[in-house]
Amino acid sequence: MLLGIDVGGTHTDAVILDDGRVVAEAKVPTDHDHLLTSIQGALDAVLSTVDPALVRSVNLSTTLSTNAIVEGKIEDVGVLVSSGPGIDPENYRVGGHYHVVTGAVDHRGTEVICPDEAELEEVANAMLQAGVKVFATVGKFSTRNPDHERAMAGCVGHSADFVTMGHGLSGVLNFPRRVATAYFNSAVWRTYNDFAWAMQESLAGRGLKADVNILKADGGTLPLAVSRRRPVESILSGPAASVMGMIALCDPRDDSVLLDIGGTTTDIAVFADGSPVIEDQGMTVGSYPTLVKALKIRSIGVGGDSVIRVNSQGQVTVGPDRKGPALANCGDAQRKERLCSPALTDALNFLGLSHFGDVEASRQGLETLAELWDMAPEVLARRAVDNARDKIVAAANDLVDELNARPVYTIVELLKGKTVQPKRYSLMGGPAQAMAPQLEEVLGLPVTLPAHYAVANAIGAALTRTTMDVELFADTQKKRMFIPGLGIASDIPSSYTLEQAEQDAERALRDYLSSMGGGDPGVGPEISESGSFNMVGDHGLVGRNIRVKCQIRPGIVCRART
Repeated sequence: MLLGIDVGGTHTDAVILDDGRVVAEAKVPTDHDHLLTSIQGALDAVLSTVDPALVRSVNLSTTLSTNAIVEGKIEDVGVLVSSGPGIDPENYRVGGHYHVVTGAVDHRGTEVICPDEAELEEVANAMLQAGVKVFATVGKFSTRNPDHERAMAGCVGHSADFVTMGHGLSGVLNFPRRVATAYFNSAVWRTYNDFAWAMQESLAGRGLKADVNILKADGGTLPLAVSRRRPVESILSGPAASVMGMIALCDPRDDSVLLDIGGTTTDIAVFADGSPVIEDQGMTVGSYPTLVKALKIRSIGVGGDSVIRVNSQGQVTVGPDRKGPALANCGDAQRKERLCSPALTDALNFLGLSHFGDVEASRQGLETLAELWDMAPEVLARRAVDNARDKIVAAANDLVDELNARPVYTIVELLKGKTVQPKRYSLMGGPAQAMAPQLEEVLGLPVTLPAHYAVANAIGAALTRTTMDVELFADTQKKRMFIPGLGIASDIPSSYTLEQAEQDAERALRDYLSSMGGGDPGVGPEISESGSFNMVGDHGLVGRNIRVKCQIRPGIVCRART
């Protein structure tokens, strides 16, 4: 059996599947101040009818890292960077403890400027005295030679709780993105690891001895043990779960758009020729481009709990924020403290389009709000639903237009000259059934709801397989091979070939995932990119520069059975 948990902005969903069939499901309110409590509640609900010993895998998508960044609840990070000539690292300053230090490595990994040990000690001591306990070290060409990153880490490591070295996160040669990625990885490290430890204890306390994985933004999972060192990978794992849920439930084969309408946001994703579109370089966190691989997803502030407002001209809008739950789901204590407001769910209830929670509370709340603006409550509710619908349609169309203005990358391939022309829309999330007819009327295309649409994210999480990619670099003149993401370096003969490099990359990735308790036995690594380039000196060929990219692609372990 497989257990999937999706921690959303409003609800935490959990499902257990047996041979692809849902045998238990639950939906509980998400307490953002105590995410673990929400997860424990969902766990207890689905395990009440299932023997925990039968669960062999637990996949979790969590908003924890995303929330920490959005809400500014991240830790101070000491950032040490070295770049050398040709680039000004001050352009990529991030955080309040950013230090540029002496040192440079060229594009082949040759040291051209040595680190200044006295300078490093001085910078390290200053940050430690300021109370900084987590660090990030990044060198411009560290993916070819990480010695300078290791030297910087060594200066702070004796007093640091955690150090992220940029070369350990990605083999891609993009210094600015590596700086931001390393920074955010350390910034959320403590929060994420406190949660991970508590999560592991909660599972063990309920008799679960299953493998535990965390969803990544690219639509794959990462073993919990690996994610402890790479928590940045868990950012935006929730929207990724919805995409994987669509693959598991709908088996898309053409151009289509996914709309996941939750309580807080609507997440929008696009499928081209049946495959989800990805960010070709990496996702952006705030204003910082990173190397975190991610599905191309747009989120807007329209959901079931999105607050309804009326302006002085009588215009009715929905969102982008929420002020507690909708009135239909508001408890007496919350209502007394005015911790909830009329929201989209209440408008849907008033119009008879849905029957969520306390329909009478929705009716009374809409009538009260309408009376304040001398407006018929039916008109207010209708305008609210129309505004939500129009915002979702506009955002979906904008995303498709944006994709059609540049090359389209999917999890499978680059589609050159591809124009995305959606043939249908798929809806998921709590308000999906009520909103489907509204959207279909405007879009003029089929709008469908898969089975178990209300907990589709948790299904996607449960069925997502472990995925990872590594890059191997080899220089036959220097007789060195290096896989930066795995910290592997070894000597090679000058006769080392591209074929040997591909075999080494596949073996290293397979062994690493196996050692961490991850990986799908039925899906092996594959080479996505490889090349060998001759290096010529004064007297002819002096060696070859080899680069290989190996990955296990995102996907699901099986289709959901309905």
